[in-house]
Amino acid sequence: MDKELIIRSNSEAVDFALLKDGKLIELQKDEDDNNFSVGDVFIAKIRKTVPGLNAAFVNVGYEKDAFLHYHDLGPKLPSLLKFTKRVSTGKLKDFSLKNFPFEKDIEKDGKIADVLKSNQSLLVQVVKEPISTKGPRITSELSIAGRYIVLMPFSNRISISQKIESREEKDRLKRLVKSITPQGFGIIVRTVAQGKKVAELDKDLQNLLQRWNAMCKKLYKAHHPSKVLGEMNKASSILRDIFNDTFTGITVDDETLYYQIKDYLQEIAPKKESIVKLYQNRVPVFEKFGIERQIKTSFGKTVSMTKGAYLVIEHTEALHVIDVNSGNRSNKSNNQEETALEVNLISATEIARQLRLRDMGGIIVIDFIDMTKSDNRQKLFQHLREEMKDDRAKHKILPPSKFGLIQITRQRTRPEMNIKTREENPNGLNGAEVEAPISIVQKINQDLERLFKKDYKKVTLNTHPFIAAFLTKGFPSVRSKWFLEHKKWVKVLPRDAYTYLEYHFFDKDGNQIK
Repeated sequence: MDKELIIRSNSEAVDFALLKDGKLIELQKDEDDNNFSVGDVFIAKIRKTVPGLNAAFVNVGYEKDAFLHYHDLGPKLPSLLKFTKRVSTGKLKDFSLKNFPFEKDIEKDGKIADVLKSNQSLLVQVVKEPISTKGPRITSELSIAGRYIVLMPFSNRISISQKIESREEKDRLKRLVKSITPQGFGIIVRTVAQGKKVAELDKDLQNLLQRWNAMCKKLYKAHHPSKVLGEMNKASSILRDIFNDTFTGITVDDETLYYQIKDYLQEIAPKKESIVKLYQNRVPVFEKFGIERQIKTSFGKTVSMTKGAYLVIEHTEALHVIDVNSGNRSNKSNNQEETALEVNLISATEIARQLRLRDMGGIIVIDFIDMTKSDNRQKLFQHLREEMKDDRAKHKILPPSKFGLIQITRQRTRPEMNIKTREENPNGLNGAEVEAPISIVQKINQDLERLFKKDYKKVTLNTHPFIAAFLTKGFPSVRSKWFLEHKKWVKVLPRDAYTYLEYHFFDKDGNQIK
C-alpha cells in the first residue's frame, strides 16, 4: 500500500490530495481567509450564558458567536480562569504551572450560570469550524497536538491511544511519559508513538511546551477577541497526523511550501526527507497525477463503480442517504444472493472512500442491496468496519437493520467538501446543467468493459460530436488505449442529432446493444 501526498498551491488556497495506490482518498483545502480552524486557541469574552441550553455564547471574532456547552468546559475551569486573569494582567510571569495552585474542580453536571459570567475573559479552542449557519463550536479544555503526544494544560491525566493494541507497549509508553511529564500538564500518547524512544517523545514535549509559553506571552494586554495560538500550517498538520512509513512520495508545486515540508520532515522523519519533490512541469500537478479526473468523477450525485454498480448520494439538512445500485452488470454469479454480496462489498469500499473524500459528517444512512443470509450481512458489516479503520474522524457503525440499512455517525469538525461537477449544457438549454464530459467517458468505459466480457467482436459507438472528438483525438487517444487494453477496435461515429449525454452501442449487424 503506497501513499502519496500531492499539494497544489495558488494565491488564494492550498489543495492537498492524498492518494492510496494512485486512488484519491482524501481532499482538503487550506484557504488564506480561514481564521477559525480546528485547534486554534482564542482569548475571548463570554457574551451571555443561556441556562436553558446549559451553554454560553462567546465572542471569538466570527460573525456568529461561538457555542460553548457546560460539558466542554473541562473540570479545571476555575484554575484556567484564574491563570488567564493573572497572566493577562501581568501578575504571573511563570507559565510552567509547577507552582501554580489549582482551584477546586467544577461539578460534572453543574449549571453554566454558576461558573461563567458575561464579559468574563476565557481561553477557548475551536473543536468544530463554522458550518452552514452556525458559528464555531469551542471548548475551554485546551490541548496542543504534537507528532507523538498531545499536551493538555491543567490536567493530570496520562492516556494512551486505543489503537495501540499491545498491553506491553501501552505500559512501556505510560512509564516513559510519566517520567517526563511536567507538573500541571496531562498527556495523550498518539498511535504513531508506538516503538519510539523516550528522547523522541521528550523532544516533541519540549516543542509543545515552547508553543504553550509563546501563547501565554501573547495574553498580556491582548485584544479581546484575538487568536493567541494558531494550528500549524495545513501541510505540517496533515503530515503530523497521517504521515507514516507507507508514504512513498510528497509532491509540491510551490517552492516555499517545499522547503517548509522538507524542514518539518527533517524534524519528524529524517530518513524520509528525500521523498519530497518540487514539481516544476508545465502540466498542472493535479492533471499530471490524474487528480482532476478523479475529482470530476467522484463528487457528483451519482458515483460509478466497477462491474456497472453505482451509488446515489443525497444530502438533506439532517442526514446523508446513500443508495447502492447493482446497475446493468452482467450476472456471472450463481445466484442473486452472491451478486448482492459482491456489489455490496464493492460499494462498502467506495462508501468508506467517499466519506473521507467529501468529509461527510453527522448521520449517514446506507441502503445496501437486500441479502437474506445473516452470514452475508455480517460479512458486509465487518468489511465496512475494516475499510473505515483508517478514517481519522471519530465514527460509529451500527449493524444492518431488519430493512438492510446500515447507519453511521461520523464526526463533523469542518464544512463538507463539496465540489461542483456539473457544467452548463452546451445544447443551449437555459439554466440546464449536465455531467462533466469525463463522467460520460467513464460510463462509456465501464459499458465497454461489460461488452468486451460478453465477447462482442465488433462494436460501434454512436455519440455526440463533442464526446466523439474527445475519444478519438490526440495521441494516444482514449480509443487507442481501449485497443491496447482489450485488443479490439471500437468504431466511433459522431451523431449531430444526439444530446450531449446520449450514446449507444451497435453490434456488427447494426443492431443496438442494450
